Amino acid sequence: MVERAEGALSLPADWPAHPDLSLALNRMGSFDWDLDTGLMHLDQAALDVFDLYADEYDGRPATLARRVPPDESTRLDAMVSQALKSGAAFYGAYFRIRRRDGSLRWTHTQGAVRRDVSGRPHRIIGIVRHAAQELADASVRIALDDEGRRRTSVVEGTTAALAHARTVQDVIDVLNDAQGLEYLGATSLVVGLVDGGRIRLVADGPEGSFVPGTRYTRVDEQYPMGEVIRTFAPRFIESAHDFAVSYPGLWPHIKGLGITSAAYLPLIAQARPIGAIGLLYRDKVGFSADERDLLIALGSSIGQSLQRAVLYEQEHDLAQGLQQAMLPRRIPEVTGGQVAVRYRSAGMGRDIGGDWYDVIPLPSGRFGMIIGDVQGHDTHAAAVMGQLRIVLRAYAAEGHSPATVIARASDFLHELDTDRFATCLYAEVDLATGVVQLVRAGHVDPLLRAPDGTCRRVPVDGGLPLGLSAEFARLDYPVTTLELDPGHTLLLFTDGLVEEPGADLDDGMRRLATVVERGPRDLQLLADQLCEVAHEWSGPDDVALLLLRRQGLDAPQSGGRLQQHVAQSDPDALTAARRMVRAAVRAWGAAERADDIELAADELMTNALTHTEGEAVITLRVLARPHRRLRVEVDDCSSALPRRLDAGETGVSGRGLLLVDRLADRWGVESRGGGKCVWSEFTVPERTSM
Repeated sequence: MVERAEGALSLPADWPAHPDLSLALNRMGSFDWDLDTGLMHLDQAALDVFDLYADEYDGRPATLARRVPPDESTRLDAMVSQALKSGAAFYGAYFRIRRRDGSLRWTHTQGAVRRDVSGRPHRIIGIVRHAAQELADASVRIALDDEGRRRTSVVEGTTAALAHARTVQDVIDVLNDAQGLEYLGATSLVVGLVDGGRIRLVADGPEGSFVPGTRYTRVDEQYPMGEVIRTFAPRFIESAHDFAVSYPGLWPHIKGLGITSAAYLPLIAQARPIGAIGLLYRDKVGFSADERDLLIALGSSIGQSLQRAVLYEQEHDLAQGLQQAMLPRRIPEVTGGQVAVRYRSAGMGRDIGGDWYDVIPLPSGRFGMIIGDVQGHDTHAAAVMGQLRIVLRAYAAEGHSPATVIARASDFLHELDTDRFATCLYAEVDLATGVVQLVRAGHVDPLLRAPDGTCRRVPVDGGLPLGLSAEFARLDYPVTTLELDPGHTLLLFTDGLVEEPGADLDDGMRRLATVVERGPRDLQLLADQLCEVAHEWSGPDDVALLLLRRQGLDAPQSGGRLQQHVAQSDPDALTAARRMVRAAVRAWGAAERADDIELAADELMTNALTHTEGEAVITLRVLARPHRRLRVEVDDCSSALPRRLDAGETGVSGRGLLLVDRLADRWGVESRGGGKCVWSEFTVPERTSM
């Protein structure tokens, strides 16, 4: 096979191309050969044609040498080289491959050469398939008429190029750019699609040929497109006189273009007409039987491609509308901060993902932030995303801790009748204190940008993705506490922004951090820039962005509420709770009493875990009246009231409440239904405006 040396150029953004499923169903494989890098992508059907396993092929054409005999390889090299040098748009050849068992089998390949504006070839897209038995004898192939082979090559080459067209405009571009019209001798084409009982013109023909009032025409009007759609039969207009007599309303508008003949073909898919195509000719009179057969075959291929393109666009519009309806229409304003969100859809047709973001208002001025991604790229992923967004809002609004919100959402997804899982990052934010509690379920870590522009990755302890953690009974999600100082920006995003096939995630995170460091200070402009970067980097994946910047507060705040669940025999949860207390004390301006508060909180948590059989829940809050106090509450499930014991000089326990009594300004016990709350309060200095 012809091989180009690898260069430093990157692969095209849409590489590899994904052909229609019907190719694989007909045992036809496809390839996408990037001539700049020398890499050739083969889909599974193509690997089957070459009798190769996926792990035996490394993306280099030379690897196929084990399956192509040397004499066949030399012949193919010469043919492809000639096509590239001559400026040809298509090539086709029959050759033999050696199968795994040593036997030889005839195979057929057809390629469409893609060139840049200067005519330099840079990519070949095509198909490979097992040759029909009647073509196995090479002497039969040699005896074929050269003209017949050329025309067959045009149809098959155009079909190969159309297999990768996804939109209606893609189909029209292939027909105009693939030089197939030149091989057929046609000057230009017009294309119309049936739309609600009318014909909508989607390709106008040669410049100056558009007839006013024909953008939309009725099927029963006396135009050639309407005629072939009504009759299901092609219409070959043999001469200018034939054109003028048959279509007197159309001919006066195009006679000045030098058109001497035309071929109008119905585009039929699933036994119904979806449109029509017209090929216009200059200096040509009449059509031979072979030419008619060729054009009819071409019309059949174009009809199938256009139907597929229309379905792709319809499903894309449906899925995109569904996804947009699932995302929040507006983001609530947050006191003391600024939020920016962006969403970029990368796909067409079914390639619609389950990426989402949300901002949830909570009591005491707090709010929750969610960024997530449901597995898959289809309408089902978007539907699951919508349901997850609703339940996450509900669980957060009920007042559950961040870890409980995520655990319950995982249970919900597991109970749905779906095989999808989702990654998610949930942050509960209190901008009055700057304390952010983060829970990560299989998602990528966030980034933090400082006021001086420096950016770093924030390591967040994580658990399994939503759905999987419930399936494997691993619902204990750790909580990471972060202090968000004024001027700092927290960036949450989905993995499409940092992950590339075959690339390391850490490299993607470092690359993104560099872009954020160099990005504009304005939050909305930064979000716009990241969205542009997502368009360049993410390829066929959607991207959601959620940015939060903490601003200085204009007046002292009473503070919010922080809460952490601590399970029995879970040292990680106890450590996380201690970190939360330490961060809150610093953030709330109580550093002078930090040691007292941290020690008292630790004693209350230890007592609850030691003397009860359930989990403990520690809550911190700032009370503003009659004077500023920091209150520590530890709830447990035991109704037995604690007793302050005399440990004696040699005792190893019994000093917990004694310490709390000495350290705190006030403490006490309150009954709470089936349990109790042991609390302590510490007077802390009043805060000044930031």
